[in-house]
Amino acid sequence: MSIAYEKVQIARGNKRPTSADYISHIFTDFIELHGDRRFADDTAIVGGIARLSGMPVTVIGIEKGRNTKERMQHAFGAPNPEGYRKALRLMKQAEKFKRPVICLVDTSGAYCGIGAEERGQGLAIAENLMEMMTLKTPVISIVIGEGGSGGALALAVADEVWMLENSIYSVISPEGCASILWKDSAKAPAAADCLKLTAQDSLENHLIERIIPEDDIENGDFFFLEIKKMLEEKFEELKKIPVDELLENRYQRFRRIGA
Repeated sequence: MSIAYEKVQIARGNKRPTSADYISHIFTDFIELHGDRRFADDTAIVGGIARLSGMPVTVIGIEKGRNTKERMQHAFGAPNPEGYRKALRLMKQAEKFKRPVICLVDTSGAYCGIGAEERGQGLAIAENLMEMMTLKTPVISIVIGEGGSGGALALAVADEVWMLENSIYSVISPEGCASILWKDSAKAPAAADCLKLTAQDSLENHLIERIIPEDDIENGDFFFLEIKKMLEEKFEELKKIPVDELLENRYQRFRRIGA
């Protein structure tokens, strides 16, 4: 098995912390907010307001769940359009009240059912990409497991994107890529190598700004405390930047990708 595909398997592991774990360990006074005010509440995306060491923030996470019951409840972390619209509603609210935004990404991709397409899945993702680019408040996105396709990118237009050491970030799953290129999903390990989907590849290709080590991931309290410190330090830095400069830096960040 290729090293890249080994990381894919680790990123999908059911023992990895989910968004709910990050929210409960890093933030205090979390109040979950529901619904997109258009259609329904999507349980694949959990979001609300909280405090990061006393600082009011908005936190939005794609939640997979741990066991079968939880994963079914959260649609296996595959958001519908109303999930992305809920996320955007919370981000615009954060902009209004000048709260920094933290997005936790862990999805194999947006839900691809007929209903999702009928309710405008592509438009919902596109609106998030557009609105996040000009959101007048600091945004940090962290890929904590799988970062799959537009479903992940819809919460990853940020001032900085971080990845856990064994997380992945890709335009398509290795199995999907193998099925398209070779008509054989068994060639997923070879596809994983081609896709350059590891955190190390993403850093080398300037898609992300930081890799978070997982040495202490089993030691939950210490692991989450380190991430908390990273967020505090980065937001203190970003909050000092004038809004116009913050938006220009964000714009140029994406313009530089692939140059």
